[in-house]
Amino acid sequence: MKKEFVFCLLLLCSCAEEEKQPEPVQWDMEKSTEMNKELAIEESINIDLYFAQHENWEVKETGSGLRYVILKKTEGAFPKAGMDAKTQYKISLLDGTEVYKTASDEVDIFRIDKSDMESGIHEGIKLMRVGEKAKLVFPSHLAHGLVGDLQKIPPLSPLVVDIELIGIE
Repeated sequence: MKKEFVFCLLLLCSCAEEEKQPEPVQWDMEKSTEMNKELAIEESINIDLYFAQHENWEVKETGSGLRYVILKKTEGAFPKAGMDAKTQYKISLLDGTEVYKTASDEVDIFRIDKSDMESGIHEGIKLMRVGEKAKLVFPSHLAHGLVGDLQKIPPLSPLVVDIELIGIE
């Protein structure tokens, strides 16, 4: 019993000691670069896990990190920068949470490389032909980055975009 009492007393005394506060980190370019590399690796792993659930898809990847699958192929024309793309799309998070969608009776029109759409959509649409449907999955640096969109897309969120290129002008 005495040993147990002494042990409890020591335990209480050790808990009462002030915890040492870690020294503040001096932030510099090297730490920022390292953090960005770690975030990119984590996002890439999460995107890999997403595609592991769909092994039958023929996934392609661009140098920027955009991954895409053409779900419906056509022989239509490829769009170019400066053209207006007529699309229907659904934007989701990797976990399937839908964040934005065009209404089924509407068409969204945006100027390729000249509008405020996510850069991943601009890059992906130029890989499609008119009439094609695709799934685009891109890391946060091709979407809304460190801050999200301050509405429905959280910070550092890779996005999944189901998109159909209806036409170009």
